[in-house]
Amino acid sequence: MAEAEQSSDKKTSKPDTIIQLIVFRLGSEEYGLRIEQVKEVTLTPEIARMPKTPPFVKGIANLRGDIIAIIDLEQRFGLRSFEEELPALSYTLAIEAKDYTIGIVVREVPTPLSIPASSIEKAPEFIQDININDKYIEGIVKVDGRIIIVLDMMKLLTPSEIMQLQTR
Repeated sequence: MAEAEQSSDKKTSKPDTIIQLIVFRLGSEEYGLRIEQVKEVTLTPEIARMPKTPPFVKGIANLRGDIIAIIDLEQRFGLRSFEEELPALSYTLAIEAKDYTIGIVVREVPTPLSIPASSIEKAPEFIQDININDKYIEGIVKVDGRIIIVLDMMKLLTPSEIMQLQTR
């Protein structure tokens, strides 16, 4: 009887879901986004500076006919000074939310990474508590000696920042 219970337990336990991340560097750290949050990755288009925007908003750009806000997460997270310019060659991850599309500027080509969903560990509570009003760190992944901070882009911007970025 015990064997029958064990075999039924095995049938009901689901195999670990594999998720795909797009991994990129900000400063000297690696960050990842779930692939379903990334619409596309492209060379950063020409950016037009916009007045009265936060310093981490680099401006707006035309991405395949859509005008999107371009955001520098290194500045947003305080990993680089506001005066330091982006390199001549950078990449943009287009992130599409319900009400807006934004571009995230990164210095190097982002890379895909497949991992089991169970390998995303919850971020320590004290790290979440010091982030301004939100919990945009989904978790931490440790893989092959690397530590990757997984972000939830839908929670990254505050409602007032989203209002500033909406171009529709």
